[in-house]
Amino acid sequence: MDRREFFGAGATGLATVAGARLGLNLPERKRVLRIAHLTDMHVQPEKGAQAGFEKGLEACQSQSPDLIFCGGDLIMDALGTDLGRAQKQWDLFTAGVKASAGVPVRYALGNHDVWGWNNIDKHKDHALFGKQHAQDQLELASPYYSFTQAGWRIIVLDSTHRKLDGSGGYTARLDDGQFEWLSDTLAGTPKDQPVLVLSHIPIFCACAFLDGDNEKSGNWQVPGAWMHIDVRRIKDLFLKHPNVKLALSGHIHLADRVDYLGVSYFCNGAVSGGWWGGKYQEFGNGYAIVDLFDDGSFENKYMEYAWTPKA
Repeated sequence: MDRREFFGAGATGLATVAGARLGLNLPERKRVLRIAHLTDMHVQPEKGAQAGFEKGLEACQSQSPDLIFCGGDLIMDALGTDLGRAQKQWDLFTAGVKASAGVPVRYALGNHDVWGWNNIDKHKDHALFGKQHAQDQLELASPYYSFTQAGWRIIVLDSTHRKLDGSGGYTARLDDGQFEWLSDTLAGTPKDQPVLVLSHIPIFCACAFLDGDNEKSGNWQVPGAWMHIDVRRIKDLFLKHPNVKLALSGHIHLADRVDYLGVSYFCNGAVSGGWWGGKYQEFGNGYAIVDLFDDGSFENKYMEYAWTPKA
């Protein structure tokens, strides 16, 4: 093949072209699952957010997905609101899903979906304090879980945990119980079964470096709330399980891809763009289409859709 053909083929395409040149009858991979990954909807009564979310759902369904991931920060904010305001946002979100989603939907929790953490002294004794309110809205028995579909094991993680020093706020990490569960889940997954991991906050990303003036001190300083602070032990765990193929996230409202030690980490922008105010840096309102194949390969494509900010 010539140079242009070589570089245009890509990894899978290259194997197919090379096989054809050698006269080999290589089996073609088969797509077994198409996922629409929507994250950071930040639904609220203001700025036409519900209509914008519904338009995002409609746009992604034009790509004929088999499954929709709603990847966290589903509502604008519950951390610092009273229960009535939080419930109003959830009512808008669930109405949007019912109106526009014609395919099954799976959920991950985001930091803004957690109720009352910014007013702990006021709300800590309420039965719905913390993640319970969001879990009830989404009918989740646990904020993390796994399931198998189309030959793939899909693992949904809970990234958001209160700071261990009690100073308030949250850190992106897995608590020890969840990490043990993840270890057991991967150990119990057949070695030939490919694995996709979904989290709200990136386990590993590059775009967190550009989310703010993180270099202003003269050294790069990425907050532990913007990327998993425990990425070292998670990547060490993934290294023991080569069937972990890709990890999807949101949170940053930017889009990137990091390939590291056999795992591809995709941060897939935000349905809300710049919180329904237009673009955030270079990225507008968007979602990703993720295709999973029977040979353990995958494709992730970030797609923007047209949305005019409302007053």
